Amino acid sequence: MFKNSISRYAAAALLAFAVYSCKTPELAKRAENSAVPASYNGSQDTANTAKLVWTEYYKDPNLNMLIETALKNNQELNITLQEIEISKNEISARKGEYLPFVGLRAGAGAEKVSRNTPQGALERNVEIIPEKENPEPLGDFSVGAFANWEIDIWKKLRNAKKAAVSRYLSTVEGRNFMVTNLVSEVANSYFELLALDNQLDIIKQNIEIQNNALEIVKLQKQSARVTELAVKRFEAQVLNTKSLQYDIQQKITEMENRINFLVGRFPQPVVRSSASFTTFVPNTVGAGLPSQLLQNRPDIKQAEFDLAASKLDVKVARARFYPQLGISANIGYQAFNARYLLNTPESLMYSLAGDLMAPLINRNAIKATYYSANAKQIQAVYNYERAILNAYIEVANQLSNISNLEKSYDFKSKEVDALIKSVEISNDLFSSARADYMEVLLTQRDALESRFDLIETKKMQLNAMVNVYRALGGGWK
Repeated sequence: MFKNSISRYAAAALLAFAVYSCKTPELAKRAENSAVPASYNGSQDTANTAKLVWTEYYKDPNLNMLIETALKNNQELNITLQEIEISKNEISARKGEYLPFVGLRAGAGAEKVSRNTPQGALERNVEIIPEKENPEPLGDFSVGAFANWEIDIWKKLRNAKKAAVSRYLSTVEGRNFMVTNLVSEVANSYFELLALDNQLDIIKQNIEIQNNALEIVKLQKQSARVTELAVKRFEAQVLNTKSLQYDIQQKITEMENRINFLVGRFPQPVVRSSASFTTFVPNTVGAGLPSQLLQNRPDIKQAEFDLAASKLDVKVARARFYPQLGISANIGYQAFNARYLLNTPESLMYSLAGDLMAPLINRNAIKATYYSANAKQIQAVYNYERAILNAYIEVANQLSNISNLEKSYDFKSKEVDALIKSVEISNDLFSSARADYMEVLLTQRDALESRFDLIETKKMQLNAMVNVYRALGGGWK
């Protein structure tokens, strides 16, 4: 029988060695050598805007106040903070698994054994108390300490604890990534609100201009210079612009409430400086080197910690194939009567035992766990590579967007200047009967659309400034 036990443990050891000798998938090794291009556009400038804290990057004090409030009150961010606490507690739980478990135990009971059993017959023939018959039922009182300890030979429990640490760090980076996105979302919403304010001002100015034109047309109709058709067309233009005014006001209300939701408060007016919107100059952005993304982007670092945890999970799953060594111990007092419980050494009892266990038959569950851990490790590799690729492409897109929007804004500004002058010219020509009223209407419409487009382009410029800061990994520090 002893030889059979040795044979079984030897078989378990061979199986464990076979699993341990399995090579790490080549794909998992590839992640260790992941690299990004040397630069974005051939530049080797290491100046990186992501190193700036958001209070330095955004110059508007009203915007900074909103961001600060959002970082304190945003419910989704606070939920994530509790997830970090949960991950931190998981570390303590994993750490406790490879330390000895020591506890206290006390108990009391009574037992009446049948006399027609070996134990009952033995108790009848041997007196516990001299010159007295054994008591029935026989009591059992005990108090003592006990300990259980699984010896972590294969570092299964330590690797599980390290995996919990990596996942904790991953949740921290997840929180940082959420902060980055929250800061950029508040900033984009704020600039959207400023753009809507400026569009509303433009509409009000156009309503005033169109009302003046309408009065002129009415006077010309009285002098028979134009017909009722011209009056109705001008009147329709005024009504259309007034209708547009209320559409913009509704969008302003919704955007204000969107910002209020992000900062975690009920609807209220958002303090802002809309007058400086058109003169706001986007910040000069230093993109730095693509390799800096690996340190600045929280989502890349989160994917990296997830990958590290998945590698440790494979080691933990592999260790389940190996024999496990456990030690248990007890020490205390035990007696059939509470009066004799603390008698020493008569009532003293102790035990020490060790056991070695190894899986031999029906290892399918262990194999499935091991194969799943490997599959999750490969998933983590792909996720890590995807995070790097996505970060690089986001930065490249935003850098190109900033350059193209700058050129577009210059041409839009010239277009607006030209159309504003054309409105003045068309009004003068119409007053002197040298231009048709349709020319005036079309010129006013084109001027309004061009001014709207200019505001939209300015908003896109500011959004690109926000998005490139987020893409570079700024905003969470």
